[in-house]
Amino acid sequence: MAPVVVLVGAPGCGKTTVGQALADVLGVEFRDTDVDIEKMAGKPIPEIFIDEGEAHFRTLERAAVAAALAASPGVLALGGGAVLAEENRAALVGHRVVHLSVELPDAVKRVGLGAGRPLLAINPRATLKHLMDQRRPLYAEVATTTVTTDGRTPRDIVAEIAALLPR
Repeated sequence: MAPVVVLVGAPGCGKTTVGQALADVLGVEFRDTDVDIEKMAGKPIPEIFIDEGEAHFRTLERAAVAAALAASPGVLALGGGAVLAEENRAALVGHRVVHLSVELPDAVKRVGLGAGRPLLAINPRATLKHLMDQRRPLYAEVATTTVTTDGRTPRDIVAEIAALLPR
């Protein structure tokens, strides 16, 4: 039950928006590991960070990624920081992974400046830039394809990804 495709990328790249639209086009389910984590914890991600800290969140994230890769037959979106864990990067080997690439100006427009994103609570623009710089090589490491999202509509991005998938 491997996913048809796994989407990775920085906050604001469009994983959820594109993922849901792509799943609709393909006629499959959409799954987001951030939603899975919130269900596991029984609370929103910002509360997990506040109550238990980032290390606990990352533990939940590793479990969510492993479970989703084993049992998601549709489109799977991973949280932006999932690639930080070597365990998650190793688990992605053999899967079709699309890195939705976004540059800072578009990412800032899409995510706003930190609302509901615990890692962006302090100095959001500088923090987002740092996260993107830190994670970009990891996205490239796991990706089988990179799709640029800057200045593009979700519909155009979905069409590009769908064209890359086997029929």
